[in-house]
Amino acid sequence: MGAINVKKMGLAVGLTLVVLRLGCVVVVLALSREQAISFFNTLLHGIDVEPILKMETSIKDVIYGVIQIFILGWLGGATIASIYNLSFCCFKKSEKSGTCCH
Repeated sequence: MGAINVKKMGLAVGLTLVVLRLGCVVVVLALSREQAISFFNTLLHGIDVEPILKMETSIKDVIYGVIQIFILGWLGGATIASIYNLSFCCFKKSEKSGTCCH
């Protein structure tokens, strides 16, 4: 197994989180408040979302949320790939030369 492409990993995680975010938007739009509360409480292992669940949101908030979650996902995915690649590099070098790549 080789190194992970940092940009592709960031893109994959970012887009995955965007899909999940849009899924949440669809759930809120499709269900009543009580059904949405029940759904998210179950999803979050019983954490009560009733006080914080916002049923009305503007398209601007949805767009900003999608952009923000993509950026956070991209940064998280790129960080994971970078850490993996760094440890992969060190492991391979230490096997060959007996030292790590510090």
